[in-house]
Amino acid sequence: VCTFLCCKTNLKNNMLLVLTSIAVTYFIIEGLKDKYFILFSVFLIIYLLVLGGNSMIMYLVRTDCRLNSPMYYFLDNLSFCDMIYTTVTIPNMLSGFLVEVKTISKTGCLVQMYVFLSMSVTGRALLTVMAFDRYLAICHPLRYTSVMTRKVCFLLIFLAWFFGWILPLPSLILAVPLPFCGPNIVKHIFCDHSSLVSLACTNTTNNNLISLIFALYGLIGTFLLILASYISIGKTIIRMGSAEQLKAFGTCGSHLIVVCISYVSASCVYISYRVTMFDSEVRLVFVVLYSVLTPLLNPFIYSLRNKELQDAFKRAFSRCNTVSHTSNCVRKAVPSIS
Repeated sequence: VCTFLCCKTNLKNNMLLVLTSIAVTYFIIEGLKDKYFILFSVFLIIYLLVLGGNSMIMYLVRTDCRLNSPMYYFLDNLSFCDMIYTTVTIPNMLSGFLVEVKTISKTGCLVQMYVFLSMSVTGRALLTVMAFDRYLAICHPLRYTSVMTRKVCFLLIFLAWFFGWILPLPSLILAVPLPFCGPNIVKHIFCDHSSLVSLACTNTTNNNLISLIFALYGLIGTFLLILASYISIGKTIIRMGSAEQLKAFGTCGSHLIVVCISYVSASCVYISYRVTMFDSEVRLVFVVLYSVLTPLLNPFIYSLRNKELQDAFKRAFSRCNTVSHTSNCVRKAVPSIS
Protein backbone atom coordinates (compact mmCIF):
# COMPACT_ATOMS: atom_id res chain seq x y z
CA VAL A 1 0.00 0.00 0.00
CA CYS A 2 2.83 2.37 0.89
CA THR A 3 4.53 1.60 -2.40
CA PHE A 4 1.29 2.32 -4.29
CA LEU A 5 0.72 5.62 -2.48
CA CYS A 6 4.32 6.66 -3.05
CA CYS A 7 4.08 5.88 -6.77
CA LYS A 8 0.78 7.76 -7.00
CA THR A 9 2.30 10.82 -5.32
CA ASN A 10 5.31 10.77 -7.62
CA LEU A 11 3.05 10.44 -10.66
CA LYS A 12 0.98 13.41 -9.53
CA ASN A 13 4.09 15.51 -8.94
CA ASN A 14 5.45 14.56 -12.34
CA MET A 15 2.15 15.53 -14.01
CA LEU A 16 2.19 18.91 -12.25
CA LEU A 17 5.79 19.41 -13.32
CA VAL A 18 4.89 18.67 -16.94
CA LEU A 19 1.86 20.97 -16.86
CA THR A 20 3.83 23.88 -15.40
CA SER A 21 6.61 23.43 -17.91
CA ILE A 22 4.28 23.74 -20.91
CA ALA A 23 4.91 27.07 -22.62
CA VAL A 24 1.96 29.47 -22.81
CA THR A 25 0.95 30.13 -26.42
CA TYR A 26 -1.98 32.49 -25.78
CA PHE A 27 -3.24 34.87 -23.13
CA ILE A 28 -6.70 35.63 -21.76
CA ILE A 29 -7.57 39.34 -21.51
CA GLU A 30 -9.64 39.67 -18.36
CA GLY A 31 -10.31 43.43 -18.52
CA LEU A 32 -13.45 44.96 -17.03
CA LYS A 33 -15.64 42.11 -15.80
CA ASP A 34 -19.21 43.40 -15.98
CA LYS A 35 -21.53 45.82 -17.77
CA TYR A 36 -20.28 44.55 -21.12
CA PHE A 37 -23.17 45.90 -23.18
CA ILE A 38 -22.86 49.42 -21.77
CA LEU A 39 -19.07 49.44 -22.20
CA PHE A 40 -19.33 48.07 -25.74
CA SER A 41 -21.73 50.84 -26.75
CA VAL A 42 -19.66 53.59 -25.10
CA PHE A 43 -16.34 52.49 -26.60
CA LEU A 44 -17.84 51.90 -30.02
CA ILE A 45 -19.12 55.49 -30.09
CA ILE A 46 -15.76 56.79 -28.81
CA TYR A 47 -13.86 54.83 -31.45
CA LEU A 48 -16.08 56.09 -34.26
CA LEU A 49 -15.62 59.67 -33.03
CA VAL A 50 -11.84 59.19 -32.89
CA LEU A 51 -11.73 57.82 -36.43
CA GLY A 52 -14.15 60.43 -37.78
CA GLY A 53 -12.53 63.45 -36.12
CA ASN A 54 -8.94 62.57 -36.92
CA SER A 55 -9.79 61.44 -40.46
CA MET A 56 -11.50 64.77 -41.07
CA ILE A 57 -8.39 66.71 -39.97
CA MET A 58 -6.17 64.54 -42.19
CA TYR A 59 -8.54 65.06 -45.13
CA LEU A 60 -8.66 68.83 -44.69
CA VAL A 61 -4.88 69.19 -44.32
CA ARG A 62 -4.18 67.05 -47.40
CA THR A 63 -6.79 68.58 -49.70
CA ASP A 64 -6.98 72.26 -48.72
CA CYS A 65 -4.13 74.33 -50.24
CA ARG A 66 -4.50 77.00 -47.55
CA LEU A 67 -3.49 74.54 -44.82
CA ASN A 68 0.06 74.15 -46.09
CA SER A 69 2.03 75.43 -43.10
CA PRO A 70 4.28 73.14 -41.00
CA MET A 71 1.87 73.31 -38.07
CA TYR A 72 -0.80 71.50 -40.10
CA TYR A 73 1.70 68.94 -41.39
CA PHE A 74 2.52 68.09 -37.77
CA LEU A 75 -1.19 68.01 -36.90
CA ASP A 76 -1.81 65.63 -39.82
CA ASN A 77 0.79 63.20 -38.44
CA LEU A 78 -0.54 63.56 -34.90
CA SER A 79 -4.03 62.62 -36.11
CA PHE A 80 -2.67 59.59 -37.96
CA CYS A 81 -0.72 58.56 -34.84
CA ASP A 82 -3.85 58.86 -32.67
CA MET A 83 -5.79 56.64 -35.08
CA ILE A 84 -3.17 53.87 -34.86
CA TYR A 85 -2.94 54.39 -31.10
CA THR A 86 -6.63 53.66 -30.58
CA THR A 87 -6.99 51.06 -33.36
CA VAL A 88 -4.40 48.78 -31.78
CA THR A 89 -6.46 48.49 -28.56
CA ILE A 90 -10.14 49.49 -28.89
CA PRO A 91 -11.28 47.02 -31.64
CA ASN A 92 -9.65 44.17 -29.73
CA MET A 93 -11.34 45.37 -26.56
CA LEU A 94 -14.72 45.65 -28.34
CA SER A 95 -14.48 42.07 -29.59
CA GLY A 96 -13.71 41.00 -26.03
CA PHE A 97 -17.04 42.41 -24.86
CA LEU A 98 -18.87 40.10 -27.28
CA VAL A 99 -17.30 36.80 -26.21
CA GLU A 100 -17.19 34.94 -22.91
CA VAL A 101 -13.41 34.54 -22.92
CA LYS A 102 -11.18 36.89 -24.90
CA THR A 103 -7.93 35.25 -26.01
CA ILE A 104 -4.93 36.62 -27.90
CA SER A 105 -1.82 34.82 -29.12
CA LYS A 106 1.54 35.44 -27.48
CA THR A 107 2.88 37.06 -30.65
CA GLY A 108 -0.24 39.20 -31.04
CA CYS A 109 0.03 40.27 -27.41
CA LEU A 110 3.66 41.36 -27.80
CA VAL A 111 2.89 43.23 -31.04
CA GLN A 112 -0.04 45.02 -29.42
CA MET A 113 2.12 45.98 -26.44
CA TYR A 114 4.90 47.36 -28.64
CA VAL A 115 2.69 49.33 -31.05
CA PHE A 116 0.73 50.85 -28.16
CA LEU A 117 3.94 51.99 -26.42
CA SER A 118 5.40 53.21 -29.70
CA MET A 119 2.38 55.33 -30.65
CA SER A 120 2.26 56.78 -27.14
CA VAL A 121 5.88 57.94 -27.42
CA THR A 122 5.42 59.12 -31.03
CA GLY A 123 2.44 61.26 -30.04
CA ARG A 124 4.48 63.03 -27.38
CA ALA A 125 7.38 63.47 -29.77
CA LEU A 126 5.04 65.13 -32.28
CA LEU A 127 3.67 67.41 -29.54
CA THR A 128 7.29 68.36 -28.79
CA VAL A 129 7.96 69.14 -32.45
CA MET A 130 4.80 71.26 -32.56
CA ALA A 131 6.01 73.18 -29.48
CA PHE A 132 9.31 73.88 -31.24
CA ASP A 133 7.38 75.10 -34.28
CA ARG A 134 5.37 77.50 -32.10
CA TYR A 135 8.60 78.67 -30.44
CA LEU A 136 10.12 79.59 -33.80
CA ALA A 137 6.93 81.27 -35.04
CA ILE A 138 6.55 83.50 -31.96
CA CYS A 139 10.11 84.03 -30.71
CA HIS A 140 11.84 84.26 -34.12
CA PRO A 141 9.14 85.24 -36.64
CA LEU A 142 11.59 86.80 -39.11
CA ARG A 143 13.68 83.64 -39.29
CA TYR A 144 10.74 81.22 -39.27
CA THR A 145 10.42 80.65 -43.03
CA SER A 146 14.18 80.28 -43.50
CA VAL A 147 14.56 77.81 -40.61
CA MET A 148 11.34 75.79 -40.87
CA THR A 149 11.78 74.73 -44.49
CA ARG A 150 10.00 71.76 -46.07
CA LYS A 151 13.17 69.69 -45.63
CA VAL A 152 13.45 70.56 -41.94
CA CYS A 153 9.74 69.91 -41.46
CA PHE A 154 10.06 66.45 -43.00
CA LEU A 155 13.17 65.73 -40.91
CA LEU A 156 11.39 66.66 -37.66
CA ILE A 157 8.45 64.42 -38.53
CA PHE A 158 10.78 61.53 -39.36
CA LEU A 159 12.71 61.98 -36.09
CA ALA A 160 9.47 62.03 -34.08
CA TRP A 161 8.34 58.72 -35.61
CA PHE A 162 11.82 57.20 -35.33
CA PHE A 163 12.01 58.20 -31.66
CA GLY A 164 8.61 56.58 -31.06
CA TRP A 165 9.60 53.32 -32.77
CA ILE A 166 13.06 53.01 -31.18
CA LEU A 167 12.35 53.95 -27.53
CA PRO A 168 10.08 50.96 -26.60
CA LEU A 169 12.32 48.52 -28.51
CA PRO A 170 14.47 47.48 -25.49
CA SER A 171 11.31 46.59 -23.53
CA LEU A 172 10.11 44.40 -26.42
CA ILE A 173 13.52 42.74 -26.89
CA LEU A 174 13.64 41.82 -23.20
CA ALA A 175 10.02 40.61 -23.17
CA VAL A 176 10.21 38.29 -26.22
CA PRO A 177 12.44 35.56 -24.67
CA LEU A 178 10.59 35.52 -21.32
CA PRO A 179 9.23 32.05 -20.43
CA PHE A 180 5.48 31.97 -19.73
CA CYS A 181 4.46 28.70 -18.11
CA GLY A 182 2.07 29.60 -15.34
CA PRO A 183 -1.18 31.61 -15.34
CA ASN A 184 -2.00 33.26 -18.66
CA ILE A 185 -4.66 35.75 -17.55
CA VAL A 186 -3.73 39.37 -18.34
CA LYS A 187 -5.58 41.54 -15.83
CA HIS A 188 -5.91 44.48 -18.17
CA ILE A 189 -8.02 45.70 -21.09
CA PHE A 190 -5.14 45.00 -23.50
CA CYS A 191 -1.59 43.61 -23.40
CA ASP A 192 -0.01 46.14 -21.09
CA HIS A 193 3.73 45.72 -20.52
CA SER A 194 3.67 45.45 -16.73
CA SER A 195 0.64 43.14 -16.71
CA LEU A 196 2.23 40.85 -19.30
CA VAL A 197 5.74 40.72 -17.81
CA SER A 198 4.35 39.91 -14.35
CA LEU A 199 3.11 36.55 -15.73
CA ALA A 200 6.60 35.36 -16.67
CA CYS A 201 8.07 32.35 -14.84
CA THR A 202 11.35 34.09 -14.07
CA ASN A 203 12.80 37.16 -12.42
CA THR A 204 11.64 40.26 -14.33
CA THR A 205 13.40 42.96 -12.32
CA ASN A 206 15.54 44.00 -15.28
CA ASN A 207 12.49 44.15 -17.54
CA ASN A 208 10.61 46.42 -15.15
CA LEU A 209 13.65 48.63 -14.53
CA ILE A 210 14.51 49.10 -18.22
CA SER A 211 10.86 49.74 -19.08
CA LEU A 212 10.54 52.34 -16.31
CA ILE A 213 13.74 54.15 -17.34
CA PHE A 214 12.73 54.43 -20.99
CA ALA A 215 9.13 55.35 -20.10
CA LEU A 216 10.30 58.18 -17.84
CA TYR A 217 12.79 59.29 -20.49
CA GLY A 218 10.03 59.47 -23.09
CA LEU A 219 7.58 61.17 -20.73
CA ILE A 220 9.79 63.57 -18.77
CA GLY A 221 12.24 64.26 -21.61
CA THR A 222 9.56 65.43 -24.03
CA PHE A 223 7.76 67.34 -21.26
CA LEU A 224 10.91 69.30 -20.36
CA LEU A 225 11.48 70.23 -24.01
CA ILE A 226 7.87 71.43 -24.33
CA LEU A 227 8.18 73.32 -21.04
CA ALA A 228 11.39 75.02 -22.20
CA SER A 229 9.68 76.07 -25.43
CA TYR A 230 6.73 77.60 -23.61
CA ILE A 231 8.94 79.38 -21.07
CA SER A 232 10.69 81.11 -23.98
CA ILE A 233 7.33 81.79 -25.62
CA GLY A 234 5.99 83.28 -22.37
CA LYS A 235 8.99 85.61 -22.04
CA THR A 236 8.46 86.81 -25.61
CA ILE A 237 4.70 87.30 -25.18
CA ILE A 238 5.21 89.49 -22.11
CA ARG A 239 7.08 92.02 -24.25
CA MET A 240 4.32 92.14 -26.90
CA GLY A 241 1.37 94.49 -27.21
CA SER A 242 -2.18 93.44 -26.31
CA ALA A 243 -3.22 92.59 -29.88
CA GLU A 244 -0.07 90.55 -30.50
CA GLN A 245 -0.51 88.76 -27.18
CA LEU A 246 -4.04 87.67 -28.09
CA LYS A 247 -2.83 86.41 -31.46
CA ALA A 248 0.03 84.48 -29.82
CA PHE A 249 -2.31 82.93 -27.24
CA GLY A 250 -4.65 81.92 -30.05
CA THR A 251 -1.77 80.28 -31.88
CA CYS A 252 -0.57 78.29 -28.86
CA GLY A 253 -3.86 77.72 -27.05
CA SER A 254 -4.98 74.50 -28.76
CA HIS A 255 -1.57 72.87 -28.53
CA LEU A 256 -1.16 73.84 -24.88
CA ILE A 257 -4.57 72.37 -23.96
CA VAL A 258 -3.73 69.08 -25.72
CA VAL A 259 -0.33 68.92 -23.97
CA CYS A 260 -1.94 69.47 -20.56
CA ILE A 261 -4.57 66.76 -21.13
CA SER A 262 -1.99 64.29 -22.42
CA TYR A 263 0.55 64.69 -19.64
CA VAL A 264 -1.94 65.05 -16.77
CA SER A 265 -3.75 61.84 -17.80
CA ALA A 266 -0.40 60.01 -18.18
CA SER A 267 0.64 61.21 -14.71
CA CYS A 268 -2.64 59.96 -13.21
CA VAL A 269 -2.07 56.50 -14.71
CA TYR A 270 1.52 56.43 -13.45
CA ILE A 271 0.43 57.43 -9.93
CA SER A 272 -2.40 54.84 -9.90
CA TYR A 273 0.15 52.06 -10.53
CA ARG A 274 2.36 53.25 -7.67
CA VAL A 275 -0.39 53.79 -5.07
CA THR A 276 -1.56 50.48 -3.58
CA MET A 277 -4.89 51.88 -2.32
CA PHE A 278 -6.25 52.05 -5.89
CA ASP A 279 -8.61 49.21 -6.73
CA SER A 280 -7.70 47.27 -9.88
CA GLU A 281 -11.01 48.22 -11.53
CA VAL A 282 -10.43 51.92 -10.77
CA ARG A 283 -6.90 51.65 -12.19
CA LEU A 284 -8.28 50.15 -15.39
CA VAL A 285 -10.72 53.06 -15.71
CA PHE A 286 -7.76 55.47 -15.47
CA VAL A 287 -5.94 53.51 -18.18
CA VAL A 288 -9.00 53.52 -20.44
CA LEU A 289 -9.44 57.28 -20.07
CA TYR A 290 -5.74 57.77 -20.73
CA SER A 291 -5.80 55.66 -23.89
CA VAL A 292 -8.86 57.33 -25.49
CA LEU A 293 -9.11 60.81 -24.00
CA THR A 294 -6.39 62.61 -25.96
CA PRO A 295 -7.15 61.00 -29.37
CA LEU A 296 -10.83 61.77 -28.83
CA LEU A 297 -10.42 65.42 -27.80
CA ASN A 298 -7.59 66.44 -30.16
CA PRO A 299 -9.76 66.96 -33.27
CA PHE A 300 -12.41 68.89 -31.36
CA ILE A 301 -9.91 71.12 -29.54
CA TYR A 302 -8.05 72.05 -32.71
CA SER A 303 -11.25 72.46 -34.74
CA LEU A 304 -13.08 74.61 -32.20
CA ARG A 305 -10.10 76.89 -31.52
CA ASN A 306 -8.68 77.17 -35.04
CA LYS A 307 -10.48 79.45 -37.48
CA GLU A 308 -8.44 78.22 -40.46
CA LEU A 309 -9.60 74.65 -39.84
CA GLN A 310 -13.19 75.83 -39.44
CA ASP A 311 -12.99 77.72 -42.73
CA ALA A 312 -11.42 74.69 -44.43
CA PHE A 313 -14.27 72.53 -43.14
CA LYS A 314 -16.82 74.96 -44.56
CA ARG A 315 -15.04 75.07 -47.91
CA ALA A 316 -14.81 71.28 -48.09
CA PHE A 317 -18.55 70.82 -47.56
CA SER A 318 -19.87 73.89 -49.34
CA ARG A 319 -21.46 72.86 -52.64
CA CYS A 320 -21.08 76.26 -54.23
CA ASN A 321 -17.35 76.38 -53.58
CA THR A 322 -16.47 72.76 -54.31
CA VAL A 323 -15.78 73.12 -58.04
CA SER A 324 -13.87 76.41 -57.82
CA HIS A 325 -11.90 75.23 -54.81
CA THR A 326 -10.82 72.05 -56.56
CA SER A 327 -9.88 73.71 -59.84
CA ASN A 328 -8.01 76.66 -58.35
CA CYS A 329 -6.18 74.77 -55.65
CA VAL A 330 -3.06 72.81 -56.50
CA ARG A 331 -2.03 71.03 -53.36
CA LYS A 332 1.65 70.75 -52.60
CA ALA A 333 3.01 67.40 -51.42
CA VAL A 334 2.69 67.07 -47.67
CA PRO A 335 5.71 65.61 -45.89
CA SER A 336 4.08 62.88 -43.87
CA ILE A 337 5.21 59.51 -42.60
CA SER A 338 1.63 58.31 -42.89
